[in-house]
Amino acid sequence: MKQPVLILPGYLGSGPAHWQSWLERQLPEARRVEGIAWQAPQLGRWAGRVGDAIDRADGPVWLVAHSFGCLAGVIAASIRPERVAGALLVAPADPERFAEAGFRQRDESSIARWLYDTWLACPSLVVASTNDPWMNFASAAYWADRWGSRLHCLGAVGHINVDSGFGPWPDGLAMLRAMQAAQGSFLVGEVLDAASFS
Repeated sequence: MKQPVLILPGYLGSGPAHWQSWLERQLPEARRVEGIAWQAPQLGRWAGRVGDAIDRADGPVWLVAHSFGCLAGVIAASIRPERVAGALLVAPADPERFAEAGFRQRDESSIARWLYDTWLACPSLVVASTNDPWMNFASAAYWADRWGSRLHCLGAVGHINVDSGFGPWPDGLAMLRAMQAAQGSFLVGEVLDAASFS
């Protein structure tokens, strides 16, 4: 039996044309995390919902997250390492842009402090862009390192969403399948170097 795949969108959710929705249609074992107020990016609440979905799943899950959903996925996965088989973290949002209650105002502390010492025990891959308006590439590399994730650069492709041309995304599906295939001897760098992603 295939391991469950949890789809975790970012701020405002992922509409029917988004690559996450396309991926969900390709994988019978995939389902979207429910019960999240997509218009209210609150890390604690989102991570709680992700954690609930992980706990309800039949066996260890794969997380496929985008944007702010990556941050919630990292928190949830770090709390229950034995329940997460791996994580594909696409275009993470910069935690410095958010406070506990949502978007950060000038005088508020960011949620970054919650993520500094969050190490993922599962195999994880951060897929980032060099011109993402939600997180610059240097910050993506920093957070990938903090989380113990491999980093894969797609080049200048924006936020890796519908607006930047990512509806159906076969390469994203190929990345997930490569990670799953290498689960026992996870060497994502070698897996990705051997594959040809456009």
